[in-house]
Amino acid sequence: MKVSPLKKSKKPKRTKGDLIFDYINTCFLMLCALIVLYPLYLIAIASISDPHAVLRGDVMLYPYDFSLIGYERLLNNSLIWISYRNSIIYTTVGTTLSLVLTMMAGYAMSRQFMGKKFMNLYFIFVMFFSGGLVPTFLLVNSLGLYDSPLVMILMGAVSVWNVMIARTFIRNSIPEELFEASSIDGCNHFKFFLHIIIPLSKALIGVLAVFYAVWRWNDFMTGLIFLRTRELFPFQLVLREILTVLQATATMEEIVGERLINLEAMRVAESVKYSAIVISTLPMLVLYLFLQKHFVKGVMVGSLKG
Repeated sequence: MKVSPLKKSKKPKRTKGDLIFDYINTCFLMLCALIVLYPLYLIAIASISDPHAVLRGDVMLYPYDFSLIGYERLLNNSLIWISYRNSIIYTTVGTTLSLVLTMMAGYAMSRQFMGKKFMNLYFIFVMFFSGGLVPTFLLVNSLGLYDSPLVMILMGAVSVWNVMIARTFIRNSIPEELFEASSIDGCNHFKFFLHIIIPLSKALIGVLAVFYAVWRWNDFMTGLIFLRTRELFPFQLVLREILTVLQATATMEEIVGERLINLEAMRVAESVKYSAIVISTLPMLVLYLFLQKHFVKGVMVGSLKG
């Protein structure tokens, strides 16, 4: 007896309205991508173009009069290399510390314990209210952290919002029965956290790593307030100083009642500005590439109410 092969399930027929919707949706998303990507592309080609051509508006789709004067000025500054190293250390060590503390706090808040309601209220309170700049400065100074590299690592080490995200993820994604089964085999909270929670939370850790790393890399306000030794400055703070000085020297001056423009200073300042944006953005682009898989999976982490 011949057995007829199983028929393949047919896909639902798409209507004309579905095709029109897909076409409009695709065009809209391509337009959004163009609006987002073109400024980045423009900055990249402007950084390797002649600054005069950039000021004239000749640089639109491709580089014009290839020039690396902005990169030369930046890379010849020894303080740039020191601050770049500092930012890498601050971001790496600070992000690692933040991830450890956030995951531990998120796991603790996902458990049931005495006084949990009070701790929840405390976390929510400090998320919306702070002591202010002056009390924070006095506290940092009394702890001996003023003008210390540790202040760049310890300040903002834990974000309450990220703790809430970690708590929601752990409570909704990892069942309580898993801990009960593990505790029967002699597993305590520390072993359960290290051997079960951490391996099952890779998507969450990837998202939190991106959040913390981007914030720490772009943070210059902490260094501006709490650091005075230039060798400890982060990269963003040094770039801010360089651009401020270049823009100041490129302003219009009044000489014998006539306004004269320092064209060479303006040329260098314009080129340095675009080159600095490219250099400061590059590490975060690399980070996104490495964590893209976990970031895409965990971008909706914590979206469930809990």
